[in-house]
Amino acid sequence: MNKLESESEHSSSQPAAEAVDAIENLSGVHPGYRRAHAAGVCCRGLFRPSGLGKEFTEAGHLQEQQVNAVVRFSGSSTDPALADLLSPAKGLAVQFVLPDGEVTNLVGVTVPVFFARTPESFIDIVHMAHRLRTGTLGPIELMKEIVSHFSESKEALLAVRRLKPPASYAECHYYCIHAYVLVNAEGRQQPVRFEWVPETGVRTLTLEEAAQQPDRYLEDELELRFKDEPAIFQLVAVLGEEGDATDDPTHAWPGDRRRIDLGRLHISEIIPDPKDLLMDPTALTTGMLLSDDPILKFRSAAYAESYGRRIEGR
Repeated sequence: MNKLESESEHSSSQPAAEAVDAIENLSGVHPGYRRAHAAGVCCRGLFRPSGLGKEFTEAGHLQEQQVNAVVRFSGSSTDPALADLLSPAKGLAVQFVLPDGEVTNLVGVTVPVFFARTPESFIDIVHMAHRLRTGTLGPIELMKEIVSHFSESKEALLAVRRLKPPASYAECHYYCIHAYVLVNAEGRQQPVRFEWVPETGVRTLTLEEAAQQPDRYLEDELELRFKDEPAIFQLVAVLGEEGDATDDPTHAWPGDRRRIDLGRLHISEIIPDPKDLLMDPTALTTGMLLSDDPILKFRSAAYAESYGRRIEGR
């Protein structure tokens, strides 16, 4: 490694460590667990592409051949002991295993936008949330206080407030938040955002119904569901147009953008959580590029930092 590479790695790892430290401050350190989306369940999946992706990309999993997948559903909390009901946003991370053994990932959550536009504001917002949580503010007052200092958080925090308890991990709509760029065989580039749409539609519970459920009711529901049928999601690519920001995950694109059906993800059974599973959303394959979103690019270093601590049992 030359001097320039060493300095570059140091400059990216330093804020990544600061970001993970800030996350740990929210609910303490839980050795062996992910620093975010700590509680979750892994499943076996199979992705069957529609073939419509060939127009836009050479990516192997978006052609015509089905590929295996590892799927992880999760709550958003940093605390692995927190009940499902108390962790409003849910996550769906998918690792596609390509025929040559290469992997590529998509990471989604049940809100359409992120709460921070840059790594620096992410760290500042998490620090502020920690300070406010140690005070006397309730959840709504806490959100208002954050938005008063960081207006970029407004859309995401309003989306979180609108969330209702899901009836099932399999009946949530998941958004991959960041813009990516698809590249086809002719080299034409197309900015996209991805969504996972449940085949059976979205279904929620009332607060009263959810309060009667056990702490891990969403995993229990999956176990029962898989005895009769798989969970199926449609992968949708939302096509960006000129003027649609690709560098800002805090704002959604207009709702009239063209949507392409890329295929179906069939999830069939719960499996043990692979210890070395790393759902880095920047792990791409041929035919896909990162956008100019600074949060997306930063996530690779942050995920690596969290992964290292988890593997070491810290």
